[in-house]
Amino acid sequence: MGIAKEVMMENTDYTISFESSRSPEKVFEALLDVRHWWSGLYGEEIAGESRQVNDEFTFHAGEGMHYSKQKLVELVPGKKLVWEVIDSNLSFLEKEDEWTSTKFGFELSGQDEGTNVTFTHKGLLPQIECFNNCSNAWTAYMHKLAAELK
Repeated sequence: MGIAKEVMMENTDYTISFESSRSPEKVFEALLDVRHWWSGLYGEEIAGESRQVNDEFTFHAGEGMHYSKQKLVELVPGKKLVWEVIDSNLSFLEKEDEWTSTKFGFELSGQDEGTNVTFTHKGLLPQIECFNNCSNAWTAYMHKLAAELK
């Protein structure tokens, strides 16, 4: 069970996949808890909820360098979670609201023994300023999550 990062080409959203030995339902429950999987690396603070469609939460990290507000827009139990970024301020970028209106989330598919987990950030494209820093951060979070969901 490894982790695979798709080859990034222009106009290709950031995507990364890994396998878990857990069932899709168990993985899904872990993913609903954003405080669990989107923390532990950059001094993150998360406020709000994210358990039902239309729930919103804010994310602060990097000593004020990253602020974003997400809304849970799609939830298919055991299969899919999608958040839309409804506000953002990434102070290290020239276009600080680059994440606003992008979407990120997980798709799950059952395997013989476990679950294939695919994370995609739609709108995080190689040609935008945030791509290198943001894709590296997502990769770190996904490696951490993959290790926890082994």
